[in-house]
Amino acid sequence: MTLQNLQRIGKIKEHAPSAAEVQRLLGAIDRNMADAGVASISDETRFEAAYKAVMQCALVAMLAAGYRPATNEPGHHQTMIQSLPLTLGVANDAWVVLDALRRQRNANDYTGAPMTPDIVTECLTQAKALRKSLRAHLTNKHPELLKKPA
Repeated sequence: MTLQNLQRIGKIKEHAPSAAEVQRLLGAIDRNMADAGVASISDETRFEAAYKAVMQCALVAMLAAGYRPATNEPGHHQTMIQSLPLTLGVANDAWVVLDALRRQRNANDYTGAPMTPDIVTECLTQAKALRKSLRAHLTNKHPELLKKPA
């Protein structure tokens, strides 16, 4: 699957990102990761914050590639995670873990399946790795998106 194929089937749309847009999302990633690290809140809330940071990393990577998810289509979280090997060069083993975390989030949201500290730790670990890869990718391939808006 390529980004062009995802566009052709309506899963993603072309998008020209701005530095301001990317900067806002990078700030949100950092805030969500900080929130996920607060041990005194529930595992569900910590997981949700870490998962949101994962999704925001995937979104920024997709934006930098010139696309955005078609959020009017079901499954846009899955599409963003599945696009990470194309947008950020994420390895297959990491992609599998991220998709498992997506499924865990769905189970929690729709059935109340509990979150464990181990799942929270894994999600935060994955978010940290994605953030590091994303920042390196932006620095090397899209430095214009890292410039502070005037």
